[in-house]
Amino acid sequence: MHPIPFARVSSRKRHQVIRVVIATSLVWLLLDVFLLMYFADCTNQVTEQNCGSGKLGKTENPRGFFDRFIPDVLRFRSNGPGEMGKAVVIPAENEKEMKELFKINQFNLMASDMIALNRSLPDYRMSSCGRKTYPLENLPDTSIVIVFHNEAWSTLLRTVWSIILRSPRFLINEIILVDDASERDFLGQPLVDYVKSLPVPVYVERMGNRSGLIRARLRGAGLAKGKVITFLDAHCECTEGWLEPLLFEIYKNRSSVVCPIIDVISDDTFEYITGSDMTWGGFNWKLNFRWYSVPQREVERRGGDRTLPLRSPTMAGGLFSIDKSYFYEIGAYDSGMDIWGGENLEMSFRVWMCGGQVLIVTCSRVGHVFRKVSPYTWPGGVVQILNRNTLRTVNVWMDKHKEFFYKLNPAISQSPFGNITERLRLRERLQCKPFEWYLENIYPESLVPLKYFSLGWVRNRESGMCLDGMGRKAGEKVGFLSCHNLGGNQVFSYTGKKELMTDDLCLDTNFRRHILLQRCHGLGGSQQWYFDKKTFSLRHVQSNTCLDNALPTERDAPSLSKCTGVASQQWQLQDFDFKAYNL
Repeated sequence: MHPIPFARVSSRKRHQVIRVVIATSLVWLLLDVFLLMYFADCTNQVTEQNCGSGKLGKTENPRGFFDRFIPDVLRFRSNGPGEMGKAVVIPAENEKEMKELFKINQFNLMASDMIALNRSLPDYRMSSCGRKTYPLENLPDTSIVIVFHNEAWSTLLRTVWSIILRSPRFLINEIILVDDASERDFLGQPLVDYVKSLPVPVYVERMGNRSGLIRARLRGAGLAKGKVITFLDAHCECTEGWLEPLLFEIYKNRSSVVCPIIDVISDDTFEYITGSDMTWGGFNWKLNFRWYSVPQREVERRGGDRTLPLRSPTMAGGLFSIDKSYFYEIGAYDSGMDIWGGENLEMSFRVWMCGGQVLIVTCSRVGHVFRKVSPYTWPGGVVQILNRNTLRTVNVWMDKHKEFFYKLNPAISQSPFGNITERLRLRERLQCKPFEWYLENIYPESLVPLKYFSLGWVRNRESGMCLDGMGRKAGEKVGFLSCHNLGGNQVFSYTGKKELMTDDLCLDTNFRRHILLQRCHGLGGSQQWYFDKKTFSLRHVQSNTCLDNALPTERDAPSLSKCTGVASQQWQLQDFDFKAYNL
């Protein structure tokens, strides 16, 4: 074998180096041309917002060379309407049309349609959330189920695009759009055609008949192929890093039902407004979901680290992720419920009482359009549907505490709520804990007291008049009216903490000895009353005065006076448990 001459080797190396230099130079040249053409296209447009606007359909302005190769929805926009989550301002001359369009979906449809489907949003996470890392290769994938009925095109597809653009692609198994019998043409074949071109699998499933959120979600869940099901509403925007922390909590504990912080997208301007990471889900006596401040004990449990998930007593129910197999093990949704309403509390009670946990993952944020009024009509009427669903919840899960709901609404006792035998069997099969355990261990701050001695009217023995909340707010005087035995505002509970409470308000006093309704704080003080079962008096502990009949100058309110044991200071508390009361 003859050796290759050194000169020939050097020559070959020089040619290779030259080729690399030329190739690298060409790449940089093409990149420069690429960028110059892009920004030339932007500056050549008549209006800046049309450069990569992300809107559907054709623009009236001429499109440049670069525009022809990049899909509208993936183009960069520097200053379009609503970009970076900013509010959209409608010109004064368009306000009349805007108001008419508002009626269609009960949000500003004109503003929504002006915003790009892939509008930019800031990273709203706490800075320490952005520094967290997750074992992405171990996280389960998810199927995202979105139910819609006559949804606006722009809000529905902005939801979809926010998922696509702000989620690791390999974690999205599919997006399932469940159409609950929409009547608008653009949600028919045009929607099917559109989603075929999307970079992730997106399917449209039709319900056929109007079935409501609960049954439509059950349909979507049954089709899901991902290990986790993520339920979203059809008018959301997912933000940076929203998905990974949700899936991470399920990866750590498959019995975790996890929710993002739900931020507000204004129904008027579509401004993205961040919500607090220091609120969690609760409920009042009417079984309405409410947001309340996180108590100190939960702050201390997390060691002051706000990036750790909150153990929330309940969830709002619109947006959450759950392990698919666990979803069915725990009882999925109650298919006996109609349309929408109450299913979030039912699932919250069930998960906690049967061994799972509900978490608000504070490093995950999703915006949601909250409407003041629903644009939809419900078969059977809103009140009837909500009553049915709530009655199913209280009769399966709340044990003796269901009487709080019944006492407020005595007429509801005759309302039908269907057969609950299977749900009761589910509770027994899962060996779920009693509702008292839930109040004591999960939600000791609940407005439904763990221990109470009476529930119903509080009647003055002399006048026969009853305390009445009169629908008044915190800081206003308690009323004093004829007893009507219809529940509602005349239902008070004398609790184990010696409070006289009606829903989330407690009898309180001020320095003028006016008897007020104030938010219950559970700390005693000016909200503590001692009921003497021998004299039937209600003594205000802090002032050492007794609840008395109305004064001649103020007949619609009770009064406070020196305790003397007179008849006007004697009170009857409905269904008082004298046997349990040993004070």
